[in-house]
Amino acid sequence: MAEDSIVQSFDPGTIPADGEPCPFCNIAAAYAPFDPSSPPPSPTSSSPPSSLEPNKLAPPAFVVLSTPSLIAFLDILPLSYGHLLLCPRSHRPKLTDVTSQEAADLGASLRILSAALVRATGVNDWNVVQNNGAAAAQVVNHVHYHLIPRPEIRASGRFRESFTMFGRGVRQELDDDEAAELAERLRGCVRVVLEEEGRKGRL
Repeated sequence: MAEDSIVQSFDPGTIPADGEPCPFCNIAAAYAPFDPSSPPPSPTSSSPPSSLEPNKLAPPAFVVLSTPSLIAFLDILPLSYGHLLLCPRSHRPKLTDVTSQEAADLGASLRILSAALVRATGVNDWNVVQNNGAAAAQVVNHVHYHLIPRPEIRASGRFRESFTMFGRGVRQELDDDEAAELAERLRGCVRVVLEEEGRKGRL
């Protein structure tokens, strides 16, 4: 895909109608797989075009992990700082539609991304949420996991606050500059986690 091409816009506040392009398939098509142990350089205003340029799409996509079978990127309406989405590259509406190999790849990547997320955000607690179908709060009809950091709020005396779950509640739009910095940090943390796992013989 050309570096300056723009895929059809996606409104994250509405459920895509049947027949509309899948936004997650668009992201998978726009961003080629890369070696997570040596991710591409982050795009800058002074550098040549990067394969990770967020503005290939509208809204921008901030990719953290991209393999031949799956892709992970920041949620554009995060429930908390660092909210990630992980999905198979191929269009699979629900978890029961993924292949056994995709399921294995997703499971392995959930563990690596979880460790990287803790490192990048400094938050030691997180949710892994996966919704199947509209009644279960699945908005995009392409199976995906949410990795949602959960900073401790009770210790600061904010007893009345609570986090929304399953994709519902008040969500803030992602700041592009902050997202680019966070995505780069997460890619770096994924690389470090993989190096450590390799030394332990756990990969």
